[in-house]
Amino acid sequence: MMLGNQMVSPAVAFSKVRQTQRADGLASVLSIGTAVPPNCVLQEEYADYYFHVTQTLHHRIGLKEKLHKLCQNTGIKKRYFYHTEEMIQGHPEFLNRASPSLDARMDILATAVPELASAAAAKAIAEWGRPAAEITHLIVSTYSSGGHMPGADFRLATLLGLPSSVQRTMLYMYGCTGTSAALRAAKDIAENNGGARVLVACADLTLMLFRAPDEARNETLKMQSMFSDGAGAVVVGAEAQPKFELVSASQAMAPAGELDGGVGQLRENGLLFHPSRNIPAVIHENLERWVSDAVAPLGISPSDWNELFFAVQPGGRAMLDSLAASRRVLAEYGNMSGPSLVFVLQELQRSKTDREIGVMLGLGPGLDVEAMVLRATGKHY
Repeated sequence: MMLGNQMVSPAVAFSKVRQTQRADGLASVLSIGTAVPPNCVLQEEYADYYFHVTQTLHHRIGLKEKLHKLCQNTGIKKRYFYHTEEMIQGHPEFLNRASPSLDARMDILATAVPELASAAAAKAIAEWGRPAAEITHLIVSTYSSGGHMPGADFRLATLLGLPSSVQRTMLYMYGCTGTSAALRAAKDIAENNGGARVLVACADLTLMLFRAPDEARNETLKMQSMFSDGAGAVVVGAEAQPKFELVSASQAMAPAGELDGGVGQLRENGLLFHPSRNIPAVIHENLERWVSDAVAPLGISPSDWNELFFAVQPGGRAMLDSLAASRRVLAEYGNMSGPSLVFVLQELQRSKTDREIGVMLGLGPGLDVEAMVLRATGKHY
């Protein structure tokens, strides 16, 4: 086989071709963009808002008081939503569990999800400072839209004016691990394809979960007390002057039988999610092992953990007592599911901590744990 002007064996030729395909450095986050819908509701007013919108106040006073207490205990100040009072009034089937509503929800979200993702992605591309035409790969994650072909990735590529050759990947139903799973895939793509520029976009909208209160289903009020809408995007590539290097990635599942929920099903009346009451306890029992497994290959021992920064999915107040960036994101935006981690990375970038090595943890249904070791680079961090 000829390679250039030299005769070489096929094995040598394939090896050299493979070397030229790979990037020289680690995959890195090059830019970050976030977006939220315009409808903002203060957390202290949410119980009044929710029972007014669902038109159930007159016979659910006790449930309203319960929701108000749940909202007070979340550590959240305000949340943002794509759905409005007018939208809900126009779709009474969204409130009645006995009424099929999946088609109507999907029709709205087919447009709303890529549009909100586009707003975040446009900011990430602008901060990157290169034209959208240079994006080579697109990874989109959402739990909110999955009933159409082509999907949100196709629509997003069109909205952003990405090249027709962009290589697209869709991730559905990853929940709160949507961003971390997408970054794990982006790391592999960027490091194994020299010159790759991967746009990762995650958008989750709670319209898929919105419904009227039900005295027989406590999870409805729990979900209504903390979840919100948002989108986050990052550009990933292997080049100089990144914001965060993606050093290593790993995935784990909580031990079988430890959770009493944390699962969801897509049904005719939307997405039914059953949050686990003991997620904080399971995280507390397993967190040290998860972090240790993530950083051990780098020679980092538990005695060094105080020198690390942490980017953790802001699922709830009980999990965030000592995590300032995640706590601030939860307070200002609520739990946006997958996109929340992009907001946390953005907050870490702004906080100007002097710690170099950190661990990003995405915690999702199952309980599924996505861990990634990060290295903060440059004086801008």
